[in-house]
Amino acid sequence: MTQTIPLNKLVPSSRNVRRQSDPAADAELKADIEARGLLQNLIVTALKKPRGKYAVEGGGRRLAALSALAADDKLPVDFGVPCLVLDDIGTNAAEASLAENFQRLALNPADECLAFQHFIEKGSDVAGVAKRFGLTVRFVEGRLRLAALAPVVFEALGRGDITLDIAKAYATTPDQERQAYVFEQMATSYNGAHPDSIRRMMTQATVAASDPRARFVGEDAYVAAGGRVERDLFADDQSTRWLDIALLERLASEKLEAAAASVATETGLGWVRPSLDQHVSWEQTEGLQRVTLEAPALTAEEQAEVTALEASASDQIAIIEDEDATDDQRAAAEAEVERLEHAIEAITDKPPVIDEAARSTLGRFLVLGRDGQPRLHEAVYAEKPDTPPEDETGDTSEERDDSSTGRRGAFTQRLTDELAIQRRDILAVHVAADPDFALDLAIFLMIDRASCGQRNGSSLSARHPSDPILGFKTPLAPATIAREEAEAALDRSWTEGESLAARFDAFRALGQDARAAWLGHAVAGTLEASLDVAGASACRFHDHLGSLLGIDTARWWRPTGSNFFDRISKPMMFEALGEVGGPVLAARYMASKKAELAQACERIFAGDFIGEVEVKEAATAWVPAPMRFAGGSVPADQAVHPEAAADGPGDPEAAGASGAAASLEVDADKLEAA
Repeated sequence: MTQTIPLNKLVPSSRNVRRQSDPAADAELKADIEARGLLQNLIVTALKKPRGKYAVEGGGRRLAALSALAADDKLPVDFGVPCLVLDDIGTNAAEASLAENFQRLALNPADECLAFQHFIEKGSDVAGVAKRFGLTVRFVEGRLRLAALAPVVFEALGRGDITLDIAKAYATTPDQERQAYVFEQMATSYNGAHPDSIRRMMTQATVAASDPRARFVGEDAYVAAGGRVERDLFADDQSTRWLDIALLERLASEKLEAAAASVATETGLGWVRPSLDQHVSWEQTEGLQRVTLEAPALTAEEQAEVTALEASASDQIAIIEDEDATDDQRAAAEAEVERLEHAIEAITDKPPVIDEAARSTLGRFLVLGRDGQPRLHEAVYAEKPDTPPEDETGDTSEERDDSSTGRRGAFTQRLTDELAIQRRDILAVHVAADPDFALDLAIFLMIDRASCGQRNGSSLSARHPSDPILGFKTPLAPATIAREEAEAALDRSWTEGESLAARFDAFRALGQDARAAWLGHAVAGTLEASLDVAGASACRFHDHLGSLLGIDTARWWRPTGSNFFDRISKPMMFEALGEVGGPVLAARYMASKKAELAQACERIFAGDFIGEVEVKEAATAWVPAPMRFAGGSVPADQAVHPEAAADGPGDPEAAGASGAAASLEVDADKLEAA
């Protein structure tokens, strides 16, 4: 029987099966009842004591909301509440409470989207809808964002084919065409759809606001030119993506070209070429030859100032390394060290001295730094002079002796081949007798084929292996930057020779360090991709090499969300946290969602968190087991650091080079002695 009972006659039942509630959901229910009234009756039973009271068996949350409204003077204390009164008590009442909670069906997120959109179309605003339903503005905005999904994605959400988290991943960008394309791709994916995978695919055609090109152009100029900016409503960090890459590239190129023209006018150089990259690649210098210029020496006053700045930096570094220092003291010291380093660089980074007579024939590249600021690359170049074309033997047309062709033409092919083999053997005896000469020749043969593409009469080469992923690049990785800088620092003056012979002679005339650097570059380029795991990528010999070289992977690679944590499971992340901080550290994040956990791991393993010194040290030294080299830990004074990698090959013996590489001086008498 249904009857109206005053609110002050209703009390919660001890038999109600619901023991836990959600404060946010309770607030929503209270706001809904205030806006539209009570739409569903309560289920009650009459109490013997105290008489006149009724126990609410079903609808405890609605009773709490009504009581809260009465406490806020929004309802009278004797407000009439429609109730279904059960005659039986005990088991029947408990069953009724259980059934009411079990049989409730939550509204599908797609239906919520349509409902909110209906109120918006009727003239309400987001804040009004949020208040009406007791929700946050962010929640309503998120649902309205989902309402703008591509139809195929929205329909899948409505049918329950995809989860809310997956739908949010598709809403990372508003481009419905891309949403539909990614949805189709994920539908045929072997691994199935995963929010992190979808989010990466959705943002592949976008650029982060932290990209150097974006910093250089500026958001105001980009938006003014019609560029679209997307801020992910579902990301805690409010990450921003720029959607129109072609427009960004054009704006950045135009701005950098104008800056390059201005710099060329200011410096008087013959040309200044813009480059949106951070480094000058070998392809960009095609047709150019590097010009070696000396930077002016520091004056006595400048040297004294540098010495004083370095001493101050040492004092600040001591504070950073002091275990008793607070986090604020370390942060201040780190900021001061950075300021001192910039001050030292401002004094020591002097432009090279250029002969005024030759200035108009020289040029430099204007590159874009990580901070989005253009800077002149330190290398100076000149145009290569035109040279006569070479034939397949490497000789210029002027040097060829056409009469030799006539003599060769008188031989049979068999005789020609036999003589060629015997001549080769004679040359081989002499090369083998002079190890230093052979080492120079080996380096030259490996690098000349790659640089000049000419036939050189040898099968020796240093070919680059095929990577397991085509086109994969890590432009901001320390190892990538160090390799590019080392390659850019190679002395290429020998490549200006007009023939193979001239280039070889010029190469042998280089200093020992220059030739050793080319050897390291050639051999390093042949290494294949490998991990310390079973399978095709395993290479135990690489582990041995890493052990001999004392490689500490943690100094070169740090795990981030995009390169690691987004792409592993939560148990694997908890395992990593447990390795560096034990169960206590892992337990702190047990309630985190996967995306939140990945962000937390990125901060922790970068050392950007408040914790014990031992835990921080373990976190900043941690890398996944497959990335480690066996026995890679070496004393700090022997380790090769990323910041020092581009300074040159250093001591060949300390770097693990062979005895032959450590003694590259050529003894010309050895050939005659042989």
